[in-house]
Amino acid sequence: MQPVTPAGQTIVLLHPGYSTRRIATELKSAGVIRNADALVLWHYVHRKHSLKAGEYLFDKSATSMDVHQRLVRGDVYFHTVVIPEGYNMFDIAQAVQNAGLGSSEDFLKVATSDTVLIADLAPDAKTLEGYLFPNTYEFTRMQGMEEIAAAMVKQFRQVAKEIGLTPEAKITNVKNANAQRNDVPQTVILASIIEKETAAPEERPLVASVYYNRMARHGALQADPSIIYAELLQGAYSGALHHADMQFDSAYNTYTHAGLPPGPIGNPGRSSLEAAMHPADTDYFYFVSNGNGHHRFAHSLEEHNQNVAAYRKVMNGK
Repeated sequence: MQPVTPAGQTIVLLHPGYSTRRIATELKSAGVIRNADALVLWHYVHRKHSLKAGEYLFDKSATSMDVHQRLVRGDVYFHTVVIPEGYNMFDIAQAVQNAGLGSSEDFLKVATSDTVLIADLAPDAKTLEGYLFPNTYEFTRMQGMEEIAAAMVKQFRQVAKEIGLTPEAKITNVKNANAQRNDVPQTVILASIIEKETAAPEERPLVASVYYNRMARHGALQADPSIIYAELLQGAYSGALHHADMQFDSAYNTYTHAGLPPGPIGNPGRSSLEAAMHPADTDYFYFVSNGNGHHRFAHSLEEHNQNVAAYRKVMNGK
């Protein structure tokens, strides 16, 4: 058999249930093989194994025998989906779409309805937000949105188990009356806020301590990322926060509602989950950016105001 060289990168999608004849016809139509009958005959002579459905990428010269072997091995094409820490379900839906795995709308339908995947962890969850674990994934187009979401939840479960995030675990920091049952949904919610507040892993336990200290006083968390998420849910986010947004009408607004929001505002990574489980032992109540990727923490409002002034000075000097 003479090898055939495809015209550039050629994708062939072979659906489950295709007959050998249909597969051979699809390959010939795509210019991957020269003779459909030859591949069918070869398969029936060497039919020890079935041909695997899937998406195949052909970009090199190959004979019909080579192509047949690929289909027997199931050497399918995988799409890489990179989910950075902190991505929310809207970001993930767009990443799935960008990877060529389907529409963002289809993913969001699953993310906002298939909560049975986390029913044992978060029985009151309205979406999968917070449990779609950040990672680099490899998916095929044969996998539906349900399988894609389930793979991300499975990764969350694996990491949660590794770090001891279970309903029976305890938060070790007892200062400021923070000793409480390590409630999985509450931990994930707080971790999602921590994730959005700082990209520096070493700061996350400090940020966690600020929020636990505020909650111990039954105060508002006053987390700007929660307002952004509230507006995203209602399609009202303009790309920047303004002072008027602090009064945005939503249960996710942590300026107007004390305590944690009703659900996660993104999907936290391992470091943020651990910070929510094990906050630093501090009496900090405030923090603000230092203008260089980190934060200044303060015990009092007076000290915080000084840090804010320092931040503005740095920003004005840039």
